[in-house]
Order: sequence, then C-alpha cells, then structure tokens
Amino acid sequence: MSDTLTWAEFEKVQMVAGTVVRAEVFAEARKPAYKIWVDFGPHGERKTSAQVTGVYRPEDLVGKQIIGVINFPEKQIGPLLSQFLLTGFHTDEGVVIATVERPVANGTRLA
Repeated sequence: MSDTLTWAEFEKVQMVAGTVVRAEVFAEARKPAYKIWVDFGPHGERKTSAQVTGVYRPEDLVGKQIIGVINFPEKQIGPLLSQFLLTGFHTDEGVVIATVERPVANGTRLA
C-alpha cells in the first residue's frame, strides 16, 4: 500500500506539546483565521495561522496546551510567516484542536 509509512518516516515528524501564549484575529486572511503564538520550550516560541474560528475565540486559546508539528518548512500566509502546523480534527462546527490530556513540559515529543 503506497500510503503506508515506515517507522523511520514517522519518526521524522516532530509533533510536540506547546502552550498558546497569544492569539488574535488574522484580519488579513482570506478565510477566517487566528494568528497563534505557542511556547514550545527548548524549541522556542513559534507562530502560525489557524482556521479554528468556528470553535474557539482567541481568549479561549491562551493557556491551552496543543500539539504542533515543528519541522515542516516555514510557509508564508499573507503577511504572516507560519513556523509550525497546529494539529486538529475537522468537525461540522469547525476544527477542534488536538490537545494533551494532562499537562506535559513544553517541547515534549509525541510518543
């Protein structure tokens, strides 16, 4: 099956926990979105754009511990340089962000 990854391929994806430190409306975005800044501990603070406006308000996100992919190439989204991928699940209401069940240190890698 061509969609099957090897373990070595999966290990290349760096999915780590981080805490949202700031979120604001991304007014310049073509589709409703937020600018989100996350503290990934030893990996530093990184920013991204996320279309999660159907489920969350910016103030709901601050302090939330999320799971992000930090080793994709940076991507220019309008005036914002996205530095990680915020993970989540599409639902009828909008994207629900993937979070941790209990607090872990920022930068902890998904096992």
